Amino acid sequence: MKVSRVLLGLLLVALFILPMTASAQPAEISVFFHSGRGSERDALDTIITNFNDSQSDYVAVATELPEGSYTDAVNAAALSGDLPCLLDFDGPTLYSFAWRGYLLPIDSYVSDDLKADILPSIIDQGSYNDHLYSLGVFDSGLALWANREMLEAAGVRIPTGLDDVWTLDEFDAALAALKEANPDNFILDLKMNYGEGEWFTYGFAPILQSFGGDLIDRSTYESAEGVLNGEAAVAAMTWLQGLFDKGYATSTPPDDNEFINGNAALSWVGHWEYNRYATELGDNLVLISMPDFGQGAATGMGSWNWGITNQCESPDGAWALLDFMLEPEQMTIMTDANGAVPSRISVLDADERYAEGGPLNIFVQQLQNGVAVPRPQTPAYPVITSEFAKMISEISSGADVQTALDNAVDAIDADISANDGYPSM
Repeated sequence: MKVSRVLLGLLLVALFILPMTASAQPAEISVFFHSGRGSERDALDTIITNFNDSQSDYVAVATELPEGSYTDAVNAAALSGDLPCLLDFDGPTLYSFAWRGYLLPIDSYVSDDLKADILPSIIDQGSYNDHLYSLGVFDSGLALWANREMLEAAGVRIPTGLDDVWTLDEFDAALAALKEANPDNFILDLKMNYGEGEWFTYGFAPILQSFGGDLIDRSTYESAEGVLNGEAAVAAMTWLQGLFDKGYATSTPPDDNEFINGNAALSWVGHWEYNRYATELGDNLVLISMPDFGQGAATGMGSWNWGITNQCESPDGAWALLDFMLEPEQMTIMTDANGAVPSRISVLDADERYAEGGPLNIFVQQLQNGVAVPRPQTPAYPVITSEFAKMISEISSGADVQTALDNAVDAIDADISANDGYPSM
C-alpha cells in the first residue's frame, strides 16, 4: 500500500512537472539570410545574439545562404516545405514570393506608431495587393562618390545638392576633363567586378529612367515593349556603352579598389562603400547626387528586408524577432556597419551622418524628394532583373544596343504571358 502511494505520488509529480518543463523550452525561430558583406553578417549575428539574450520565450537560429543563389535556394525550400520562420530577401523579390504564397501579411503586427516612424519608401517596397508583407532595417542610396582632389585638379565643378546636379552635357564634359587629366586610367568605377546580377539593375536602371525609359510599362505591368526598347532606352544604353568605348570605364576592372587606389576619380555605387571609402580618403571623399540625363535625376532605392513565411509554426515569435531588429539600438548596429539609411525616421533624424551637412545627406535628399525610383512592383521582377542584367553584360561587351534591348523585352513579355499576366492569387 505504501509503495503504491509512493508510486502514485511520483506519477502525479511527473504529470505536473513534465508539462511545465516542456512549456519552458523556448520556441525556435529559424532564419534564412543572405551572405552579403562581412560587416552586415557580423551585425546580424550581434543582433540575433542580443535577441536571444533579451528574453526566454524564443531562440533565433540563423542559416546563411550564398547571395548569388539565394532566391533559388528559397524557392527550393518552399517546394520542399523547409522555409524558415523569418526570411530576408532583396526588396523587389517580395512580389514574386508574395504572389507564390510564401509570405504572410504582417499588417496586424505593425502598430500605427511604428508604421508612422518607418520611411514611406520602406512601406511602399513591402506592400503588395493592399497588404504589408515586409519591413527592412534600412533603405539604400545610390550616388557618385568622388575624389575631391582629382575633380578640382581637372577643373570639374562639384555639385552640392539636388538643385545643382550635373546635366548630361556637364557630366560628359566632366568625364572628358578627368580622362584628359588621367589618360592612363579608367576614371569612372562602375563596379563591374560585382558581376552580372542585381547590381546591374539597381545601379544602371536609373540611367534608363533618367533618359525617359523604364524596365516595364508600370501602368499595366503587362509588357516591357516600348519602354525598355524604345527611343529613350536606346539612347540611354548607347550612352552607357559609350563609357566603355571611350575608355572612361572598364567592364573588367582588376579588383574592387580602383577608386581608393586613386585610379578612378568617380565611383558609381551605393551607401555600402561609405565606411571603406571614408577610411581611405578621409576629407577628400565627397558624395555627389545622381546626374540628370534629361528627364530628371533618378536613383536606386530599396534593399534587403524581412518577411514571415507561411510555413512558420510560430509567426508571433518571428514578429518578435523582426520587431526587435527594428528597435533603434539594434537598427543602429546594422546601419553603423553598412552605412545604410536607417529605416526609422526617428533613428535617421538622430544620425549626424544623414543630417543636413552630413556626409550622407544626399541619400536622404534623394529618398525624400522623388529622385529614388522603386524597382517594378510585380511578380515578374525576377525575370525583368535577370534579363536586364544580361543585356547590360552584352552591351558593355559591344553588342548591338537595339538587339540586346529587343531580346530582353521578348523574354520579359514571354514570362508575363506564360503566367497569364500574374493575376492575383
